[in-house]
Amino acid sequence: MVENLTVKPSLSGPEMIEAFGKELELDKELKSFTTFKTGGPAKYFLTVKSAEEVSESIKTAHQLQIPLFIVGGGSNLLVSDYGFEGIMIKVDVSGLELVGNNLIFSGAGEELMALINFSADNSLTGLEFASGIFGLVGGAIYGNAGAYGGEIADIIKEITLVDMDGNVKKVDANYCEFGYRDSLLKRSNEVVIDALFEFSAGEKTVIRSKIDEIIAIRAKKHPVEGKCAGSFFKNIPDPKEKYGKLPAGRLLEEAGCKGLKVGGAEVFEKHANIIVNRGKATSSDIRKLADIMKERVSEKFGILLEEEVIQIGQF
Repeated sequence: MVENLTVKPSLSGPEMIEAFGKELELDKELKSFTTFKTGGPAKYFLTVKSAEEVSESIKTAHQLQIPLFIVGGGSNLLVSDYGFEGIMIKVDVSGLELVGNNLIFSGAGEELMALINFSADNSLTGLEFASGIFGLVGGAIYGNAGAYGGEIADIIKEITLVDMDGNVKKVDANYCEFGYRDSLLKRSNEVVIDALFEFSAGEKTVIRSKIDEIIAIRAKKHPVEGKCAGSFFKNIPDPKEKYGKLPAGRLLEEAGCKGLKVGGAEVFEKHANIIVNRGKATSSDIRKLADIMKERVSEKFGILLEEEVIQIGQF
């Protein structure tokens, strides 16, 4: 989530630390933070661990008229080589807890795979489809992560959010208006703090077998080594069917995108919807390559692909 504001004259580092607290980091390098391993620094960077801390940091950013970006694990993010001239707020709310027989509470900062494994350990089924997906629980909710006929919206019972006025509230899944790789949160800029998920009882060995099966399938199509953000473009939804999609990867492959390169960025040889940083790519390389891919699909099929990866900063 990014919000741009008219920026007041810059405060000094000590003034910013006084405003946000001693945990504030200045000129935080983001290359080690995003899965693409590219991008310039965030002028200010703050890790928050509770709804109250998120609320206060948002209110302070607004008070000082500083652009802010809320981030989770950096797994679906392309940061400009020039960095971000504002404050990046990382939500690191932890916690996994079994509630009753089939409900699991999860902090937004938990790894999605940690939630999947926790559900399997408790013989609860419903999230196996997401096995192997990069990222954190908060980001998965924000983008309604899904695969293999399932999406995370299907098992959400309740979510704790902080809005852009700093108000904390609990909502149900309907509030979020979930769609294909989409939610109201992308437009309201509300921040996921934690969530309650409703699973179904299952058999642990069957659940584990399904998890292993999906991870094995992903391993054949996704880079084992290399720096990437998973699928770069969204599949094309079929309005008549909830899970009917025209795979963007198929369109990109038929448009001759496999193996295309710009600088250190390359289209993965096994999956045309994945861009890999082969070691020395810049964010500009990745963006230019993505533009070429979009143009090829547009020329061949008359379809304009939409990015799944979130882009921040100047390009």
